[in-house]
Parts: sequence; structure tokens; C-alpha cells
Amino acid sequence: MFDEKVILEKHAEKRTRCTVYTRVMGYHRPVESFNIGKKGEFAERTLFKEEHCSLAQ
Repeated sequence: MFDEKVILEKHAEKRTRCTVYTRVMGYHRPVESFNIGKKGEFAERTLFKEEHCSLAQ
């Protein structure tokens, strides 16, 4: 099993900064522009994955 820290250090020169956007009240906003509280809320979010309902056939 690979250690994530070792892999990140090995490829550090190839990594670039990316901008993460999220949808807030109908607008797409960069997360880096959020205040401390909103960044905390964003970090606590969970990914929602819609699954097919067995009743809807």
C-alpha cells in the first residue's frame, strides 16, 4: 500500500493549484472566497448519490 504523503512529495513539482467552485443560492462561487464559517460548513458537507428506487419500475 502506498503512503499518500510520499506520493504527493514525489510529484510535488507536477501539482498545480485548482479552484473549487460550489453552487450557493443558484450561483457558482469559488470556495476560497468563503469566510471561515462558510468554509467549515463546506468541509462538513457529504456527497449525495442518488440511487434508483426499486418502486419506480
